[in-house]
Amino acid sequence: MSSAPPPPSKKDIDACRRCPLWERATQGVPGEGPRRARIMLVGEQPGDEEDLQGKPFVGPAGRLLRRAMVDAGIEAEDAYVTNAVKHFSWEPRGKRRIHKTPAQREIAACHDWLEAELAAVKPVVIVTLGATALGAVLGRKMTISAARGEAISLPGGACVIATYHPSAVLRAPDEAARDELYRTLVADLQRADRAAGKE
Repeated sequence: MSSAPPPPSKKDIDACRRCPLWERATQGVPGEGPRRARIMLVGEQPGDEEDLQGKPFVGPAGRLLRRAMVDAGIEAEDAYVTNAVKHFSWEPRGKRRIHKTPAQREIAACHDWLEAELAAVKPVVIVTLGATALGAVLGRKMTISAARGEAISLPGGACVIATYHPSAVLRAPDEAARDELYRTLVADLQRADRAAGKE
């Protein structure tokens, strides 16, 4: 039985020149997690802290995601975390670097990396965090609300569960909205955990 190639390495991502994002980013940010994780969580792109540390989901949104995973009963060893785009897309605002939604051509340029991660990890369930990640995984635009109401599977058999990006929880206008979005995120992660099953 031939084994799949490993996921792209940090060296691979750092050397990528398929789009211009690498020019302003500090470094590439590859996915991270067990090689045979049953759940793959896909976000949009690295943020400021991820770009500086070279690791996915280590900033405020990442910390919220990891809390939601604990609340949903997902063990760290059951999940591989990555992003649809591997370099930080940003614009300056004063001394700060503010997230800028990646362009479609940048998402397309990174698609081979995401495909390589999917082929290497072979997750049972893919959780897409936000509309950009959902579009990157499906290869077409779809709203999160529409995707949450459907059973979606990729040709390889992995089922796709769409939910909101943890940054949407952080940006919610008030505490009630934040609580509701957080509960939705946790419920979707619980659904992913049930769909992934246990070996």
